[in-house]
Amino acid sequence: MVTRQGLMKIRAKALRRRVWFTALSRVERCIVDLTIRCVEKVRSPVLVKTILNVINKILKTLESGFLKKLNRVGSAIVEKICRIALGWGNRNASSWKHDSGFIIFLGINAVNSGDFGIHGGYVG
Repeated sequence: MVTRQGLMKIRAKALRRRVWFTALSRVERCIVDLTIRCVEKVRSPVLVKTILNVINKILKTLESGFLKKLNRVGSAIVEKICRIALGWGNRNASSWKHDSGFIIFLGINAVNSGDFGIHGGYVG
């Protein structure tokens, strides 16, 4: 069920993460804003479908931003690891740069441990 409180939380999160204006059209933002102002619980199936489409759009945008950050941080780390491993004579190390799973793994570890700078660059 779509409620005013739920929409307010999604809207606040989108505004905080700076995707409210970039991911949504003016019409989509107006639909959500008017729904928040006028309705406690959305009962119209057409409005529910429209609101859920907007919410999915916001969530996809938020998710892709996080994945970009993981890729950026993980790529910086894998570059350093590959240089070190190649220096030690590991011939397979250069292929690690193309392993997206390894890059995401390193990014998650760095983000969770706080080993990245203010601007999202790895400081290790």
